[in-house]
Amino acid sequence: MLQEGKVVGVAFQGLRSADNTGYMIPTPVVRRFLKDIEDGNYDKYVDLGIADFPMFNPAMQTKFGLGPTSPGVLIASVTPDGPCDGVLEDNDILTAINDNPVDAAGNILIDGEKVNMNEIVERKFSGDQVKLSIIREGKAMDVTCTLKPFPPTQMYAVQYGVKPRYTSFAGLIMQPLDRNLYAAHNFSNTRVRRLFTHYLDEAIFKERKDIVILTRVLSDPVNTHVSGHVGTAVESINGEEITSLEHAHKLLHPDEKPEFFVIKCEGIERPIIVPGDKAQSASQRTESSYGITSPAHLGNE
Repeated sequence: MLQEGKVVGVAFQGLRSADNTGYMIPTPVVRRFLKDIEDGNYDKYVDLGIADFPMFNPAMQTKFGLGPTSPGVLIASVTPDGPCDGVLEDNDILTAINDNPVDAAGNILIDGEKVNMNEIVERKFSGDQVKLSIIREGKAMDVTCTLKPFPPTQMYAVQYGVKPRYTSFAGLIMQPLDRNLYAAHNFSNTRVRRLFTHYLDEAIFKERKDIVILTRVLSDPVNTHVSGHVGTAVESINGEEITSLEHAHKLLHPDEKPEFFVIKCEGIERPIIVPGDKAQSASQRTESSYGITSPAHLGNE
């Protein structure tokens, strides 16, 4: 998109229902992307890996020794294995980032404009160091964190132009949970919602690279009466707890077929049981009937 002969952004998408409102990717974001990929790798955006809480409440201010106009926000939690793990602690008061004061709402002044404090970090890259001014147990100090890629955060990233990952088995479609899937299916299962919400702060990612969801059951004689399992998280297959989509795919497509495939979903007592000698024919029938050209897509291409 051009304005007065200069590029102001890259056209991205439009909304016809709103008088053809258009959206663009602004040039600062484009420049950041081009700089990020200079080494041949795209590290994506980085962040501090913290949850903060505003300090408006007078009782909270008194509790932490702050005045009514004191700067700073409360560090409510630090993401395990994130950039600030071992640097910041719960109940620290973050008062400045790279000497830029953080107000009680978590805003910071950059280029004459008040923005969310994370903006200053989003302008940086993996490997950059950030100075954090904090108050810990009443003592002011400066600490430093080194920004780094943190793949588990992609759980909450909206993705465009990426082929969904999945595996199919005897008419059962399984996919890894992420923001795109969560928005598309509007999951009502409370366990799935909790896994999505607390994937980072409860360090679920340490045990489960993917939260594998049974998203659909393609009708076939071997999978009748299991529609109630749709929209739930796959807990185990043949007694082995599932840690990723690749793990689930491997267990569902072994070299030697078991007598039965026993699939347990979280929160449902009754497992899904598929006879081992009928699984392959069921897979072939459903893939043919529903136009599935590939039984699985495990990568991110």
